[in-house]
Amino acid sequence: MTRYGYLGPEGTFTSMALDAWHPAAEGERTAFGSVDAALAALRAGDIDAAMVPIENSVEGGVSATLDALASGEPLVVTGEVLVPITFVLAARPGARLGDVRAVGTHSHAWAQVRGWMAETLPDAAYVPTLSTAAAAEGLEQGEAPYDAAVCALAAARLHGLDVLADGIGDMQAAVTRFVLVARPGRLPAPTGADKTTVVLFQRDDHAGGLLALLEQFAARGINMTRLESRPTKESMGSYCFSIDLEGHVLDERVGEALMGLRRICAEVRFLGSYPRADRRRASIAPLTSDDDFSSARAWLEGIRDGGS
Repeated sequence: MTRYGYLGPEGTFTSMALDAWHPAAEGERTAFGSVDAALAALRAGDIDAAMVPIENSVEGGVSATLDALASGEPLVVTGEVLVPITFVLAARPGARLGDVRAVGTHSHAWAQVRGWMAETLPDAAYVPTLSTAAAAEGLEQGEAPYDAAVCALAAARLHGLDVLADGIGDMQAAVTRFVLVARPGRLPAPTGADKTTVVLFQRDDHAGGLLALLEQFAARGINMTRLESRPTKESMGSYCFSIDLEGHVLDERVGEALMGLRRICAEVRFLGSYPRADRRRASIAPLTSDDDFSSARAWLEGIRDGGS
């Protein structure tokens, strides 16, 4: 039986992502209080896979996940799940909207409801919590230093709270991307609709350094779907680059690009090739198909063997 970990408690959007990946009845599930704790348990072998948030359509990358994957013992992404994000303002039974003086929620959730809060409850203080579900759980337990929680409807129902307002997100089409992370092993087979995730570390900081990295993708017709810089924490101004790109490491163009990056980078951390959640097939530029690269390699080998 597969042992899954996730950013908990039950009722978080991460738990919904895990539900979408595998029904709750399948496998053993353990909630963790942070992304770092879930990935540490995975590295220790206490669980077999962990579902964690990695990117939001409003706030961008989830720094805790990006940083945890960029350091420590290697882990790989084996799949992704997209979850539409809708928030409610929930409180203990009997509370009214006018009673709210402080609101608890996760920092990423707060960033997505700031406009609504500024218009509706401009004087309410923000209290950060480990997750949106933890905010709801705190209200149920009766010890929270806030009067209401921004959370998912499922979390409000789970903890017996009243919904004071729903659909409070500033962007109604917000989506969060979650990834299932495992220890390195067999790669998922290419599907033609795949992503590959890498973290690139430069040898030194110099003019045109980032351009040299990006040229490895451009020269082979590879489209990037995400590019973010993250501090290496070694010194001020020292950054690595976390990148999602279209294609699978077994695709000729992707393999060649990674070889080029390995040559010029201090380190290339491969974080997996896996099927895209939206099943969108990679766009392959003219003259960059597997056949094109194989033909070029055969031509070169012929020359090296004494042909023409």
